Amino acid sequence: MNVPEDLRYSEEHEWVRVEGTRVRIGITDYAQDALGDIVFVDLPDVGSTVEVGGQLGEVESTKSVSEIYSPLSGTVTAVNDGLEGSPERINQDPYGEGWICELELAPGSDPAGLLDAAAYGELIAG
Repeated sequence: MNVPEDLRYSEEHEWVRVEGTRVRIGITDYAQDALGDIVFVDLPDVGSTVEVGGQLGEVESTKSVSEIYSPLSGTVTAVNDGLEGSPERINQDPYGEGWICELELAPGSDPAGLLDAAAYGELIAG
């Protein structure tokens, strides 16, 4: 499984790329592999606020439907509209074209509290 060193991870298999006070969020290579072929993505609304652990959306695959949980608290500032017509981008490029949304972090929301690549690698190794 691909676990980029420059990202942070949640135990629910979301990744976070920190860009100043904003973060970009998606699901990990491990998660997309476990889901199988993704056929639909329910994206959050721009402007909505989410709390850590709150639902950001859903990913539907040929196997199941899984919720996407927010690894941090903040306000949704952007969503990947390209997933609406091409949800398979998550399978093809989970850390690039398959990103889900961006958040402006809420005060006190700290990505440093998430797993680093080594810790996430241990989690998925079981």
